[in-house]
Amino acid sequence: MQVIKQYIEDNKQRLLDELFELLRFPSVSADPKYAPDVLNAADYVAKKLTDAGADNVEVCKTAGYPIVYGDKIIDPSLPTVLVYGHYDVQPPDPLELWHTPPFEPTVRDGKIYARGACDDKGQFYMHVKAFELMMQTGTLPCNIKFMIEGEEEVGSNNLGIFVKANKERLKADVVLISDTSMISMEHPSLETGLRGLSYLEVEVTGPNRDLHSGVYGGAVANPATILAKMIASLHDEDNHITIPGFYDDVTELTAAERAELNAAPYDEEEYKKDLDIAETWGEKGYTTFERTGTRPTLEVNGIWGGYIGEGAKTVLPSKANAKISMRLVPNQTSGAITKLFTDHFLKIAPTYVKVKVTPHHGGEPVVTPTDSIAYKAAQKAIAEAFGKQPIPTRGGGSIPIVALFEAELGIKTVLMGFGLDSDALHSPNEKYDIFNYYKGIETIPLFHKYFAELSK
Repeated sequence: MQVIKQYIEDNKQRLLDELFELLRFPSVSADPKYAPDVLNAADYVAKKLTDAGADNVEVCKTAGYPIVYGDKIIDPSLPTVLVYGHYDVQPPDPLELWHTPPFEPTVRDGKIYARGACDDKGQFYMHVKAFELMMQTGTLPCNIKFMIEGEEEVGSNNLGIFVKANKERLKADVVLISDTSMISMEHPSLETGLRGLSYLEVEVTGPNRDLHSGVYGGAVANPATILAKMIASLHDEDNHITIPGFYDDVTELTAAERAELNAAPYDEEEYKKDLDIAETWGEKGYTTFERTGTRPTLEVNGIWGGYIGEGAKTVLPSKANAKISMRLVPNQTSGAITKLFTDHFLKIAPTYVKVKVTPHHGGEPVVTPTDSIAYKAAQKAIAEAFGKQPIPTRGGGSIPIVALFEAELGIKTVLMGFGLDSDALHSPNEKYDIFNYYKGIETIPLFHKYFAELSK
């Protein structure tokens, strides 16, 4: 441990400066105008992997953005860890809500503010620097492979194709991912599961053009109003999702499982204060931990229609749109839920509008085993680095490729994230604590050490 701490201390500023360089690339995969920046970010990752000591580094072309691969095979008889991460980021909008420019990393109160600081540049780059540390100190105890993609924020559409075509190249004993969060640095945790995802867009069309709201209002259905009513009908008074069959495959937690989950430290008042809300909201009969990790949800991610510019324009819009995501739990599948939603939404559409549902992307829910060698290695690593045992939790987010790795490569994943729920992922003023960044670089070599030892 002393060797690890000393290396970090000796290279502290450089480790931070390099992350800042990576954060300055506006690698937004969802917006084509950022395409050159996404490609430049991939090249930067490849260079840093090479500098750290990786072999066979390649920026692998796909039908979309490239996947950066690199490895270090020190002994084929030793276990192999496949590290996954993504260098693409969410759009920074709305820009006016950022306190400092999203692609000019700024430190305030020991926190790095930038788009991608936590999701996932700050977290995957910890692995690159931890690898460098092990190479420079001669302490790499097992083989390591890196696969860093550029399309995670848009559904990883080309990753499955790459994985299927490179099964031998990606052969490993476990996947290690840092793209999740801990309860806190005082209460370290390990996520044991992730929800799946079904993401789609709906469009409601009324008249063939925007109309004068005075001349036509009251005689022609307003698509924005109809869309709002349709969306509102998707939850009942107990905030239960009303789509027929939506819960058919959901497995209820046992009383013991619920008790274990809710034993994790949680302060309801602090939770509300952090979000500046008067009350929490969700499915009746479940706690906040259960609602955000073990129950399926349906959320509106964006809604628009008509005139939304400055000042007034009295129109009855021709169209209204919304983006909707559903988080799924074990036994639900994205394909089945997408179909249930589509059939239901079309069925409840009134005859005076036309409705279209367009699926975007999805992913399957996963639960990771807590009795595996890899999970135990992560437990031991966190316990040594933090001085206390990690608490098992369920993650509310989705990493669709975790199920893909299991299906195509036949290996499980360890979710060893160092972010916090308060890091404003996907929001303005995303942040990542400098402490967490260094702590990750400190903990990751310990994972490799214990994974190698326990695998003997």
